[in-house]
Amino acid sequence: MLFEGKTAVITGVSRGIGLALAQGFQSEGALVAGIDLNPCVKDLPLFLQGDLADQGALDYFADAVIEKFGRVDILINNAMMTSGGLDDCGYEGFTRALQIGVAAPYYLVKRFEKVFGAGASVLNLSSTRAFQSQRNTESYTAAKGGITALTHALAVTLSGKARVNAIAPGWIDTIGSEFAGADMGQHPANRVGNPQDIVEAAFFLCSDRAGFITGQTMVVDGGMSKLMVYHGDEGWALNG
Repeated sequence: MLFEGKTAVITGVSRGIGLALAQGFQSEGALVAGIDLNPCVKDLPLFLQGDLADQGALDYFADAVIEKFGRVDILINNAMMTSGGLDDCGYEGFTRALQIGVAAPYYLVKRFEKVFGAGASVLNLSSTRAFQSQRNTESYTAAKGGITALTHALAVTLSGKARVNAIAPGWIDTIGSEFAGADMGQHPANRVGNPQDIVEAAFFLCSDRAGFITGQTMVVDGGMSKLMVYHGDEGWALNG
């Protein structure tokens, strides 16, 4: 198994991509520690329910991980939320998005730096929203832009201690929806993504097979962000 006996710390494990990551890394032999604001449906060696915007919760979690496992081989900063944008997001909501999406990953790296195992890997979940946007998504987009920049900054600082990379997912369906027509056609891969697509990319970036890759952001979006679409193309039409 890829990660036999390794300790993997993953945030936001109660559902979606985070849950898939927890299940995937556990199936590959990792000892998974998770934290989430919501209860976790997956039985993990260590799980704490807590708010990643709260430094006290982060410290409590970090202390528990270090006490139980003694080292961290893989840290995956997945947790995120959105507070909308200019239409409905105030200062508090915008700040909370940055706390969860940027400050918490930074602080967990700081807490675990001294216990990173040999060949450690940090993986941050960015988004194609760091490079392109929809209306009223400023809180989420700003956080994803921040975690993307933080990735290469940490890679330089942690040189010799840990590799640091990011995955930028595109459209990932986390509830098993059925798609057809333009939803599929706007992806050169001809389908919408699913959580396992992100898990497979994470397996690679966190393994020794990616030993010469650090400071990079891997876009996993089925080619969606590379397809230039005009009104009337690919079954797509602008309304309004």
